[in-house]
Parts: sequence; structure tokens; C-alpha cells
Amino acid sequence: MSKIKVLERDVAITSIKDEDYISLTDIARYKDSGRTDYIIQNWLRNRNTVEFLGIWERLNNPGFNPIEFEGIRNQAGLNSFVLTAKRWCEATGAIGITAKAGRYGGTYAHKDIAFEFASWVSVEFKLYLIKEFQRLKEDERKTLGWDIRRNLAKINYRIHTDAIQQHLIPSTLSAKQTSQVYASEADVLNLALFGQTAAQWRQAHPEHKGNMRDEADVTQLVCLSNLENLNALFIAEGLPQSLRLERLNRIAIQQMTLLASNDRMKLPGEKK
Repeated sequence: MSKIKVLERDVAITSIKDEDYISLTDIARYKDSGRTDYIIQNWLRNRNTVEFLGIWERLNNPGFNPIEFEGIRNQAGLNSFVLTAKRWCEATGAIGITAKAGRYGGTYAHKDIAFEFASWVSVEFKLYLIKEFQRLKEDERKTLGWDIRRNLAKINYRIHTDAIQQHLIPSTLSAKQTSQVYASEADVLNLALFGQTAAQWRQAHPEHKGNMRDEADVTQLVCLSNLENLNALFIAEGLPQSLRLERLNRIAIQQMTLLASNDRMKLPGEKK
């Protein structure tokens, strides 16, 4: 459950089967905060609304009941016609609208339907709703992208550290000496990909709280993940560090040439 603020009003958004459903109740509050159910029912009894909902369900819901829908559509527009979200769902097996109980209860609808309802309530509100919804999705995309790229760099971390522990660290080393070996091997990857050690990067970027890997883009982290795997393999094969660094740098240049776009940082080892 998340919320966006549209024209100073909170609008709740929930996820149902990986689809975004927006609170019609919150949208209706923009028109009349005391009669949200009445506003939603008024919209539902409109013949154009019924037509729209029927088309949406046919496109998205294999279990939609067309026979019951025809019965409802034939009554739509009559003065005596009344339709609630509950009746619509129970009669037709509709999935585009749903009712939720509890703290964030109310009537929710798939974003396609919610935007249509917002148009009926207020064109201005709809435009701001779409804008804020898109902003939310962009923020989620960035957050997800950050999680993916950070996790991507960590996927092979255990493989890399295990190779270091197994092949490079004698059991007699102290904890401090062991950490120095790990740091040294981490800098092999840093030098191969970024062209500098972690200490050199921190000295050049005192304003950053994290490290160079925190500032890396997705392309660099994909390459880093590959380099971790390869360095683990090279360590197991007994290759000296200087030769591993040379090979990893060459591989990094090749991979970044394939993956990096023109607006990203200069490739490691690339001449100006």
C-alpha cells in the first residue's frame, strides 16, 4: 500500500496480482468527502461507464460473464437503475473494481478504470493524478533498479571471497592481515574496472559518504559481477595478482565497450 498526494489530497494505491489499483473512494473525496459511496454509485449507473467497464473486462478478464453484463447494460441509463461496485463484481465476475476492508478500506479500481473515474470527477484532478502516479512509478523504478544493481554486485561476492580465503589466506594470518588481503583483492577489481583503488576514489571524492561501487551505474555493476567471477577462477588457477589485474582490465575494457553508452564515464584504460 502506498499513497500519493494529488491537489493536497491523499490517494491510496494498492497492488493486486502485480497490477496497480487506485482508491476510487479517495478520488471521490475531491468532489464530496462526505458522500463518496454515492458519487461512485452515480458514476457506475451511467451507461457510458457500464460500456467502458464491460470492454475493459472483456480485454483483461477471461472469467468475465458477458450474459450478466448484457442484462446490466440493458438497464443502464434508466431512472430506476442502481449499480454498486459489489453488485457489479458479484454479477459479472469483474476484476477491475474491488472493495477493501480495514484501515485503507474503500472501493479500488485498476488504474485504467481509476483514471476514467477521475475524468468524470474532475479533468484537472485526473491530470494531476496521472502526473503523481507516474512520478511514483518512476521513483519505484529507480529504487528497484538500485536494489537490482546492488544485489547484482553482491551475487558473486561470496564466490570471490571464498576463492580468496581458500587460495590466498594462510590459516596463520591475523584478522588484520586477512582484511588486508581482501582489500587488496577488492582493489584488483577496482583498478581493473574503475582505474583507481578505493582509497584513491575516496580521496578524490570527499563529499561522498559511500564508495565507488555505490556510485556505479548498472553497466559497471554488471561488468563488476563478471570480473568477480573471473578473478575467483584466476585465483583458483594460481595466477599471480599482476597477471590477473592485466587480464581483468582487458576484459573490463572489452565488456564496457559493448555495454556502456556514450554518455557514461571513460572506459578503464581508454586513451583520451
